[in-house]
Amino acid sequence: MGLKASLRPEGGSRSGIQDWGLLDLPVRGRLAERVPTAPPRKIVVFVGTRPEAIKVAPVVHEFRSRSELFETFLCSTGQHKEMLAAALKDYGLEPDLNLNVMTNNQGLADMSANLFAATSNFLKEIQPDAIMVQGDTTSVQVVSLCAFYLNIPVAHIEAGLRTWNVLNPFPEELNRRITGMVARWHFAPTELSRQNLLNDRVDAKQIFVTGNTVIDALFWVRNANREAVPPLPPRVEQAIAENRLIVLVTSHRRESFGAGLENICSALAEIARRLPDARLIYPVHLNPNVRQPVQERLAGIPNVYLEEPLSHRPFVRLMEACRLVLSDSGGIQEEAPSLHKPVLIMRETTERPEGIESGVNLLVGTDPQRIVAETLRLIEDPVAYECLTRSPNPFGDGKASARIVDHIQQSLISTKAA
Repeated sequence: MGLKASLRPEGGSRSGIQDWGLLDLPVRGRLAERVPTAPPRKIVVFVGTRPEAIKVAPVVHEFRSRSELFETFLCSTGQHKEMLAAALKDYGLEPDLNLNVMTNNQGLADMSANLFAATSNFLKEIQPDAIMVQGDTTSVQVVSLCAFYLNIPVAHIEAGLRTWNVLNPFPEELNRRITGMVARWHFAPTELSRQNLLNDRVDAKQIFVTGNTVIDALFWVRNANREAVPPLPPRVEQAIAENRLIVLVTSHRRESFGAGLENICSALAEIARRLPDARLIYPVHLNPNVRQPVQERLAGIPNVYLEEPLSHRPFVRLMEACRLVLSDSGGIQEEAPSLHKPVLIMRETTERPEGIESGVNLLVGTDPQRIVAETLRLIEDPVAYECLTRSPNPFGDGKASARIVDHIQQSLISTKAA
């Protein structure tokens, strides 16, 4: 069976990306045209969601900077199709191919079934030397299992995060545990993550503490923003120009659907009432399970700005402009400390306790009264605010991507050469 994908020639156009399917088409592009005498190792980096895109982007660039050693393909599963494309564009990237398995409001089981079939066909055709996944999405778990079944080594970025509660976060805790069982290389962001893997009886020789690649991405974006300021929606630009107190909000996690998100909306409405001169800016996720209740509860409040999702560059600019962040996002827990912005985590648990232990994040759950009380405390009490902004970021130093590719190079190339 031929390969259906837009595998562009080196230096060629990235336009015309096609969807992965079961049609018989000839292999072409980089895969067919490049026939080196000493072929580089073939690496496929999979990405499904916006957070994955942000965190793999610096790793893809690091691999491609060593093109004499690696032939690197970026494959999208299509789990977050629109937001994924926008996130990759910030880093000058597009998928080389798209498995395109997501349909509207698709359940996890149906998506997994479609992704198993598409990934298996693709991996059999391209036969990579290794694949790389990041984080704990359903795409990560399914792709990792497919590679394991085909005896293809799996590299797992951001390995070892745990809550030890398989239902919270759901289904991420299960996804990352399964991925941890089949991965050959475990790139742990922190020493605690390494210890979690050891507790799962992962071989210590397969664990590498690298820091989190999201800090690499953050530093890249911050530098890019200084050279060319990315625009924000007009009323957000006005709030920044007026030096308004900005509270940045994100909430999208599956375990918050229903009562949890309703509670969060109640808290935001009360904060807006108590702080009429402040602006609560909420880029709303495209998932209808998020958009519908958020629009119903918050759309009529004048100082709550419900905006479309932002790509990473304008989002980082907004983080730099805000006073504090209310979020259930894992990536924001990692990024915001580098910008000295406190994060109130609107979840019942977090797999990133390093931020809480180091005093840069605060876990507040989804109880409306606590969210409101802690938000007002940080805004009204300078000492409390200072306590959450003065510690260094425990999640990385911006050099994780180079460390990861160094380890893969040593394992796949240097060892075999020796």
